[in-house]
Amino acid sequence: MVRPSEYGDDTVTDTSIPRADQSLDEEGTAPIAANGDTDVDTEPEETEGEAGREKKAPAESDLFRQSEIAADYVEGLLDILDYDGDIDELVSGGRPVVEVVGGRLQSLVGQRGATLEALQELTRLAVFRQTGTPSRLLLDVGGYRANRRKELAAVAKNAVEKVKEYGEAVRLEPMSAFERKCVHDVVNAMSGVESESEGVEPNRRIVVRPVD
Repeated sequence: MVRPSEYGDDTVTDTSIPRADQSLDEEGTAPIAANGDTDVDTEPEETEGEAGREKKAPAESDLFRQSEIAADYVEGLLDILDYDGDIDELVSGGRPVVEVVGGRLQSLVGQRGATLEALQELTRLAVFRQTGTPSRLLLDVGGYRANRRKELAAVAKNAVEKVKEYGEAVRLEPMSAFERKCVHDVVNAMSGVESESEGVEPNRRIVVRPVD
């Protein structure tokens, strides 16, 4: 393994989401749908006593430290699993990021990124254990999240086209928080439509509606 040492009563039409090759925030700020709904890639929840208190954004050095801790943890997992991968840690969009690239990492992604999401949560926990601070770390393996973003952008645009053509709401199939954010970002950048999330995990989904 090589790791550089430096550096989230309407008529409704169902649509299907194209699957990734079965081989995710998420960048920037949390997306806010037109109705105020916020989908974050498993954003750490506000703890008791923090309500009403202004939160100070972590320093760049603190974020990079989180990415280093996360990279060390992921490297240890790859060693245990006997997988080879290049690991890069960085800070992007105001959050720590760890990217893993390799030729035999498909099983770390899983169906629709389910395994990747679980690994990300474990990695965030590892960061929390060392820093005492909830982390918004984003973990990507084999470029899955970047590829999935492109697919979801197409899904969102297709839903918007249907809404504008028929004037009816379009309900997408259940998605992860990362996937919902990708769709919200695209829909909210387009005029004449709005998006909101409904349901509970793991069946939480997005509904795209025309703006009155």
